[in-house]
Amino acid sequence: MIQTYLPLLAEQPAYDGHPAKLVTLVNANGMRLLFMDIGATWLSCQVPVEGDLREVLLGVSSMEAFQKQTSYLGATVGRYANRIANSQFELDNITYHVTANQGKNCLHGGLEGWSHLRWKITILSEQSVRFTIDSEDGDQGFPGHVVANMTVVLTDDNEVRLDYHATTDAKTPINMTNHAYFNLMGAESGATVLEDTLCIHAQEYLPTTDMGIPLASGLTDVAGTSFDFREPTVIGSRLLADEQQKLVKGYDHSYFLGNPTLDNPVATLTAADGAVSVNVFTDKPAVQLYTGNWLEGTPNRVGGVYHDYHGVALETQFLPDSPNREWPHQSCYLEPNDEYHFTTVYQFC
Repeated sequence: MIQTYLPLLAEQPAYDGHPAKLVTLVNANGMRLLFMDIGATWLSCQVPVEGDLREVLLGVSSMEAFQKQTSYLGATVGRYANRIANSQFELDNITYHVTANQGKNCLHGGLEGWSHLRWKITILSEQSVRFTIDSEDGDQGFPGHVVANMTVVLTDDNEVRLDYHATTDAKTPINMTNHAYFNLMGAESGATVLEDTLCIHAQEYLPTTDMGIPLASGLTDVAGTSFDFREPTVIGSRLLADEQQKLVKGYDHSYFLGNPTLDNPVATLTAADGAVSVNVFTDKPAVQLYTGNWLEGTPNRVGGVYHDYHGVALETQFLPDSPNREWPHQSCYLEPNDEYHFTTVYQFC
């Protein structure tokens, strides 16, 4: 059901002069999600906790604030999540130049990526919604006419299932994700995520430059480093304990998962008070851990701002700069007559 749950978001015009459409999903337990067609954005996630609803997702309350923020709060990112070095890649002996929006690099799809464009609502029910976007050949410099969608399903097991699908008429890189920031103590509680506990079932992580571009050394074993979350670990217990973290003020790195399935979680985040956890399931080969190192000044939903470390993102995706690298996972290039199809599930318990 489409509701004007947040009046300012529903009434203020977006970049195209029209107001956003908001979608509320509710399950049998009273868990509530709010999505918006601009950016196919996940705006709110209210989880039953000890007889009450706890807002566990960072978000905004007005279109002006949404368009002002540069943190991709809850947005669906494409065509290509994460970085493409020097905003270029070579495909079939042709060099493609995509738009740069992080220095000389392309981040999360470029200057006008899918994260801030209007998606069509093509399927809608009480517990599911599908957002679809039509991306023309040459969009942000990428080849191929791509039609992509993200289907959200809220189950009665308190699972948020995100199914990503895309087709193209010409070979092109595709790497979709959702940039949700979780704060399981409460998005507007003022608590940071540094006291939360995190487990990531990954043996290797990817060191980068200060701009998030992978180093030539490639994947590195987490053993003996501050990046080892194979056992549940308090996020802040080793914050800035490694030169790699110091470059970017915390964690902003990809973990290689290999060939995960949806049968077992790849990561688990637990609130500092132990009252709520989220298990992450995916069939994508990597997950980007970002501890909100640059959130300072980002508008919140109560007229104030978020500060650094007020949210943590677990973005399932391909390893960064895949169009230019030979990583030990499947190609990020989608061919005509093939389908891009991946799923991520956030299970709250």
